[in-house]
Amino acid sequence: MSNTSSAGWGSRVGLILAMAGNAVGLGNFLRFPVQAIENGGGAFIIPYLVCFLLMGIPLLFVEWSVGRFGGKSGHHSTPFILDSMDKRKLWKYIGVFGIFTNLAVAAYYCYLESWTLSYVWHSIADTFGGKSQGEVAGFFGSYVSLESIEPIIFWVVCLLLNTWILSRGLSGGVEKAAKIGMPLLLIFGAFLAYKAVTIQAGEHGAIFDGLKGLDFLWTPKFDTIWEPKVWLAAAGQIFFTLSIGMGSIQCYASYVRSKDDIALNAMSAGWMNGFVEVVLGSAILIPISVGYLGIDGLKDLISEGGGLGLGFKTLPYLFEQWGGVLGVAAGVAWFGLLFFAGITSSLAMGTPVMGFLQDEFGWKEKNAAWMFGFAVLLLGLPTVLFFNNGVFDEYDYWAGTVSLVLFAFVEIILFSWIFGIKKGWQEIITGADIKVPSIFKFIIKYITPIFLGWVFFASFPGIYDTLSHKGSNEKIAFYSDVNQISNKIEEQQKSLESKKDFLPEYLTKEYSDEKIEKNKELNVSTYLLVKKQRALLELVDNPTARKAKIADENKTKLFKNISRIFLLALWLGIAYMVYIASVKRKKEGRLA
Repeated sequence: MSNTSSAGWGSRVGLILAMAGNAVGLGNFLRFPVQAIENGGGAFIIPYLVCFLLMGIPLLFVEWSVGRFGGKSGHHSTPFILDSMDKRKLWKYIGVFGIFTNLAVAAYYCYLESWTLSYVWHSIADTFGGKSQGEVAGFFGSYVSLESIEPIIFWVVCLLLNTWILSRGLSGGVEKAAKIGMPLLLIFGAFLAYKAVTIQAGEHGAIFDGLKGLDFLWTPKFDTIWEPKVWLAAAGQIFFTLSIGMGSIQCYASYVRSKDDIALNAMSAGWMNGFVEVVLGSAILIPISVGYLGIDGLKDLISEGGGLGLGFKTLPYLFEQWGGVLGVAAGVAWFGLLFFAGITSSLAMGTPVMGFLQDEFGWKEKNAAWMFGFAVLLLGLPTVLFFNNGVFDEYDYWAGTVSLVLFAFVEIILFSWIFGIKKGWQEIITGADIKVPSIFKFIIKYITPIFLGWVFFASFPGIYDTLSHKGSNEKIAFYSDVNQISNKIEEQQKSLESKKDFLPEYLTKEYSDEKIEKNKELNVSTYLLVKKQRALLELVDNPTARKAKIADENKTKLFKNISRIFLLALWLGIAYMVYIASVKRKKEGRLA
């Protein structure tokens, strides 16, 4: 399906699975259920589907067609793909985002991916067997705090595996990984979904049926449907779940032949991702959590740690309640599913970088792959070493959120209004194996740009809050005010006293932190709240501890500022490489 056998796709099935793998990521299973619960339950699916049809599918059409169009001229990365659509110099530098985003996201995403690989091993080794909920949650805290060298080892192994697969090319590496990973992901997901929805109250310690979780998740709260934040959350989820605005779709599509279908391929990848997210993603995490913790316990956990907290701090313990081989199998299936979802996405992040190095500087495929791996190692090291100082979150916000929206917004303007919807529409329907509804021509030209513009400009308050360190400043003000701390203690005390598994002795100095962690009578939401309450009680009468907390927040602000400078330097460095490549093209007499 490509003009070059070494770089092309081996089959249409492989292409679709790779594209779906690019879209299906950790957010399908860890982020989507939480977003749905926090934004109206079943009513969330309405704005979600509207955003999918008015923004997701149109952008998939656009990015597939843009990629194939650039591929006709031998371009496989967004700087020169966009440049081929309009000769103004601006566009190649807008296209820098399509390389920057993949590198910066891969820098932290591969670390997150390595957690799943580590947890597969710990599931097989039955590390969590016989542990209390507090000990399982504490294991995760110790892991990301680098109390051993294990996280580094698994991270490096994960990087090496990604790099090795990429070095084998599209058909020999990425496509084969997708053909193995995606079917296994679906098998593991189907197994876990079946076990989740068939949980019976009173069985293996469950207090509710698993179906109660689905009922809670999908019971509509229509009073929330017109809230702007719900629509913004739905639009954000579409961005995350479809990997639009990254530059990886354009790269994959650039290896498709000029007369090959892209319309049906785009629809297939999009709807496959939707199925995995809406059907499997919602049928695993929430039913299991509600079955064992109840709805209030689930809400507490979501407020404490979101999807990551549920996925890594809670589920390993709940799987152990199934006992023996089944508990181990469930752990392997869950973290194996997350690993395959992660690696098929991270592989897609490497291809635009490799395509750029190969096209513009004549690098060999293997050398380009290893350079990508080395770059991710260097860029990702701060997210590993300073995870608790907010570096991971800072990368995620600027590269994995703001960058995506900005790039997609500018891209849709270029496609619809500068390249022109007439030529753009012809690109979409050329070779199409389905009749693309003509309404999408209107949607792509008018509705999607308006939608994206609203999402982009609505994010400005959040961007300002992030730039001004609003969260850290609020924490500093809190730690500086004993009255605020005392009020928070009273508020949390009321919550604790409403919990059946709480005893006042858990807050005494005689009851050590180690005893709290090993207490098998505490469920994880109570355990986390007890830990928070003990920490606040210590702060009230300890000015030194309060000063230490303030110092930690100031340190976090410093690391976040350094991260921003680092990311800006990365973008400028890539832009300079694009400039060098452009000059090189002119000297060689190639079209820029």
